[in-house]
Order: sequence, then structure tokens, then C-alpha cells
Amino acid sequence: MKFQDKLKKLPRGEIWQSYCGFLDLSLEAYMDIQNRLMREQMDIWSGSGLGRALLGGRTPGSIQEFRQMLPLTSYEDYAEVLLSRREEMLPSKPVIWIQTTWEGGLRPVKLAPYSREMLDCYKHNVLAVTLLASGSSPANIPVARGDRILYGGAPLPYITGLLPSILDEDIRFQWLPDTNENSHLSFSQRIKKGFAMAFGGGLDFFFAIGSVANYITEHFGDASGGGGRKGLRVSPGVAYRWLRAKYICRRDGRKMVPGDVFRLKGMVCTGTDARCYRENLSRAWGVYPVEIAAGTESTCIAAESRQRPGMVFFPDACFYEFIPREEMERSLEDRGYRPRTCLMDEVRAGQEYELVISVLHGGAFMRYRIGDMYRCLSAGGGALPRFIYLDRVPTVIDIAGFTRITESTVTEVIRLSKLGIGDWFARKEFDGRGYPFLHMYAEIRPEAQDNDVTRVDVLRDLMSVYFKYYDSDYGDLKKLLDMEPLQITIIPWGSMETFRARTGRTIRPINPDALDVAELLANRAGTGQEGRKGAGPV
Repeated sequence: MKFQDKLKKLPRGEIWQSYCGFLDLSLEAYMDIQNRLMREQMDIWSGSGLGRALLGGRTPGSIQEFRQMLPLTSYEDYAEVLLSRREEMLPSKPVIWIQTTWEGGLRPVKLAPYSREMLDCYKHNVLAVTLLASGSSPANIPVARGDRILYGGAPLPYITGLLPSILDEDIRFQWLPDTNENSHLSFSQRIKKGFAMAFGGGLDFFFAIGSVANYITEHFGDASGGGGRKGLRVSPGVAYRWLRAKYICRRDGRKMVPGDVFRLKGMVCTGTDARCYRENLSRAWGVYPVEIAAGTESTCIAAESRQRPGMVFFPDACFYEFIPREEMERSLEDRGYRPRTCLMDEVRAGQEYELVISVLHGGAFMRYRIGDMYRCLSAGGGALPRFIYLDRVPTVIDIAGFTRITESTVTEVIRLSKLGIGDWFARKEFDGRGYPFLHMYAEIRPEAQDNDVTRVDVLRDLMSVYFKYYDSDYGDLKKLLDMEPLQITIIPWGSMETFRARTGRTIRPINPDALDVAELLANRAGTGQEGRKGAGPV
């Protein structure tokens, strides 16, 4: 039975239990689901060409044996099969291939196959998210056929483009706009069209990456034409709220925000740094933005509710393992080290973990390091653990969910630029509003120091050109989100070598230890270390 038919025929409590009942599972029952689905997936995957290749032809007899037999994997282990779309090697026939960024210009694209069973699970869990975001309870389910959703997602082949078509199988929402039908429009054009549609008939939900949701919110007046643009079709109800809000805002001397005009049932945000924008979004829209965890390889894997902070992982999307932070850090220092993992019933409150997934329902990725870090908020007492998303692993700088910058990315940009940059390191930092940016600390070779190009502003502008050339997502970040994602601080030549000689420690190129950075900067000598005004604190 389709979801829209369930809304007509089934008791509200039964619908809630069907989609959100996993929140009430005991930890023992949750692990029973995890283990049952993992055993099924393990058998299918081990017999596939991909599984035989990665297992060396061996056949595990249990989940524990499988975890011992198969080392943790990364995309490099799958690239040859997936990038060439060798369907005969996969455990299940893919219905669709989803695309995402891999590593800038060096390795620009990752592909992930989705089986029909994966799509069904994804759809079910996104419908659960819709219930949770609307502040629902078993007695109150405000979701309805025809609900209007302002949508800030990218079109197919990205995973956000999958949402309108997959949900339309079960319930007809109105997408403002449907990103796939309007893929020929630019991002800003789609947003303006979405707001025009919202003014013409109202708005019920808002789905977007957190950074994109914030951009849309900050440009509310521009996107809607100020609500009073000639020729804009406005429904009577929206027109009344807009005129009333205009009077109140003028009286109070404040800027009009979307919540003055629209009454949302719910808001859903995802993506790196979504938490940075939550307070601003909540104020502007008058509704709590529910955070979810989702990704190209993993599908939709976790969600929180408006009643309680912290995400709970869906038991049927992936089999979850967790690398404790100290184990993760040791594996970064020693590439040959095999980090220990624990399962959902072994995590501890207050601890930080790198997530490892095995995609169920015929997925390709097993014991796969997706590169995401979480902190466990609560665990124990038989209740399901709750988590908050922290960031990418330390070797990756992800700014607002748009670009993934690694050591090899920066090294290649420096090589292409020929700007005389010597030793360097880069950190993700946050400005006075709490918004993220990339802060690069660089030494300039002595022979290049008298060149005008070493001035901070010019150096930043030239480096930005090469980042956009090397990583198209970086250009999108600057253009679409109306922000300067790169700040540069020049440090004296030899600072990092002096630090190494004095301490015996090396500054890690990407996201180095904050105490190491503070010590290096406190002991730097000479002049020329001044960075761009407004750069965030170390």
C-alpha cells in the first residue's frame, strides 16, 4: 500500500509505528535486525565477483569472521569495477547509478550503484524523516498528499535529485521546483522559481543541504522579488501574511524573514556544517531544522526528531561499525595499522568515532570508510545510542558540503600556480558567525618574496583561481553561497622547519593539531605573517 493510501485508510498510530517505530526498539532488538540483514547481505556479496575479488575467494561463516577476514575498505578498492559500471561483478543489479565528487581534479567522480531494494529502503526512511521533521507523534501526522516542498537539492545524477522521483512513487508532493525537470536552470534561477511557486500557493516543507538552506534564507528578498514584484502571482493567504509582515517589519525596523510569510510543517537539513546554520535557520523560519545523515554511498542512514536532539541510525540501511578516535588517528599515522572497530551496542557516550558502513540490500560497499566523524551523545541502559555529526575525518577539509580538499588537492594547486609557496598547512576554521572557511598558512620562498604576487590579497585571489580550475565544486561554493571560502596567512620562511627541529613533531598538512599550530604561530619570528583581515582564530 502506498504511503498516501495509508494516510487515508490506516490508524495514525499504525502509520507512525511502521515508519518511526525503530526509535522505540530496545538495543537488543535493534542488533537482531542489524545482524539478520548483515548475514543476508554478506552471503549475497561474498558470492559476487566483487566480493570474491576483495575476499580473495574466501567464504566467511559468520559476521565476526567476515570482519576479521575483510580489511576496512575505501573507494580505491571499488573504483575499477564501479567507474567502468561492471554490473556483472555486483551483488545486485543496479537500477540507477548515483554520482558524487571524489577528489577534485585528481579523481573527480565517484559512482555508486543502487539496487531496487536499496531504493525502497531509502524511500521508507525518507518518509520517516518527513514524519519526524513535522513534529509528529502517533496521534498527530500532518503530512498530506499535495504538500508543497521548497527544495534546495541538485538534480540527478546526484543523490539529492533522486528524492522527488523516489517519493513520488508513494505520495505526490509538489516540489518547488522539481530539480530534475528544471535541471537546465541555474541554482539561483531554481531558487527564484521555487519562491515564486511558494508565493503562488504556500509552502509546507523545506528540504536542503544546510549551507544551501542558509543561502536561500539569506537571499529570501532577492529570490522572491521582495514579495511585491510586479507580475508575481500570490495566493490570497500568502498575500495577507506578506502585507501584515511588511507592516510589522517596517514598524519594528527589521528585515523580513521567511517565517513572517510561510508556516512550515517541517524543515530537513543535511550535509557537512549543517549545525553551523541551525540557529539562523530556526530564527528565520520559526521551526526547528531536523538534521539527517545521508550520502551517495550510504543512502539515508540517520535522523533526529524535533522532540529530542541527536540522530538515531536506521537499522535497515547499513550495518554500522565505529572506529574510536584514537584508533582512527593511529591509522592515519601508520597506514599499515588495522584499526579496531566496535558495533552499535558497544559505543560509549561522549566518545568520538569514524563511521564504517556495509550497505545492505545488495549494496556494493562493505566495511567501507566513508570518512565521517560522529560523537555519541547517549548510550547505555538498553536505549538506542544517539549521535551528532562532527565533520569529515582530519585528512579532508569539507566546506559546507560542497568541496572536499585533501593534501593532494592543495599540492597540485600549488604546483600549477607556480607562486613560490614552500611549506604550508591548511585548516578548516570558522568566522565570527560560526560559518566555515579554508584557512591556508604558507611560507613563501625567499626568491619570490619581493614579487607583488606574495601580497596576501593577490595571493588569495590567484590561489582561488587555481582551486576553481582544479575543483569545480570550489567555484560553486564561492558563487552560489556568496562567501569567500579561502583565507591565507603568510608565515616566515623556515617556521615549520624550526618547529620540527625544536619539538621533533611535524605539522600535519591538513587540519593539524590545534596546539601544534598555536605553538608554531606563537614562536614564529620576523614580519610578513599578517593574514587577511577577518580570518578566523586558530
